[in-house]
Amino acid sequence: MIDSGDRIAVLAHGKFPDRAKTATGVLRYGDYDVAAVLDRDRAGQRVADLRADLPDAPIVASMADAPAVDALVIGIAPIGGGFDDSWRSDVRTAIERGCDVVAGLHYFLADDPEFADLAAEHGVSLHDVRRPPEDLGVATGRADEVDAEVVLTVGTDCSTGKMTTTFELARAARERGIDAGVVPTGQTGILIEGRGIAVDRVVADFAAGAVERMVTEAAADHDVLFVEGQGSLAHPAYSGVTLSILHGAAPDALVLCHAAGREAIHGYEDTQIPPVGQVAELYEDVAAPVGTSEVVAGALNTASIEADDDARAALSAYAADLGVPAADPVRIGPDPILDALALEE
Repeated sequence: MIDSGDRIAVLAHGKFPDRAKTATGVLRYGDYDVAAVLDRDRAGQRVADLRADLPDAPIVASMADAPAVDALVIGIAPIGGGFDDSWRSDVRTAIERGCDVVAGLHYFLADDPEFADLAAEHGVSLHDVRRPPEDLGVATGRADEVDAEVVLTVGTDCSTGKMTTTFELARAARERGIDAGVVPTGQTGILIEGRGIAVDRVVADFAAGAVERMVTEAAADHDVLFVEGQGSLAHPAYSGVTLSILHGAAPDALVLCHAAGREAIHGYEDTQIPPVGQVAELYEDVAAPVGTSEVVAGALNTASIEADDDARAALSAYAADLGVPAADPVRIGPDPILDALALEE
């Protein structure tokens, strides 16, 4: 896919930074040298002008304006995972410059005749990270038998910080001397880790089995696994993916992620998010037939709150509603969540 240390450009037209979580995830956690972000709406600015918590890089209008790189990464994934044809010239330019192109879309670049022919002509690779393996099977319940402690991040909605919480917890656990690994289940996590299966692209019968396979394989190498959650059991469109991960991972503990102030499902404003305590009970009840899983901590995304005192007040309220410790793993740090998990070194 992409080798550690490679120089990359990240495409995020019109979405950076707030609606480009793949781009921001790669910037924050990927072991790559991000040489430029492509966003025609913010060309001339720098990443640091918009997000001080991310590594800095110039923002340019197109691939033609980017410095020399090894690969172009599509850093946004619209609802439905389609390819926006306004990106075509950037992908074409990248291939003509001898760059690999990596995408986490449901639209596979390697199946696009123009891109496939051009890539073959220039000797570059097109990596579609959402393309699942062909040898998947149904779940058998083996994940409940692994020796590793399995922690799954779950959410009240999409884009509540599950991926961020997963990686922050894994990093902090390693700093404590815990042998921790990440099980990536979505395109951003796969791009960061360089491996994984995008569960939302797997045939429904095999989705839980795909997660089970990743958990059982990773458990052989680590004492603790942090499984990246997707969607929400309360989501009208993506609950099936969430359920497959919940049952396939058979987690020992759950961390419930929520975005402060969000009351309705993003993009489905007629669908209200139930009280967070009810959401926690829903996850525990649905997990119960496969294995006991309790919400032991909460992660609250307070990015929408400007003042630190207000953010801490929101955290206190969230913890009280859940009845367990809570933290914003980016703003405050993940230690309260790790303490609640009581992981052993």
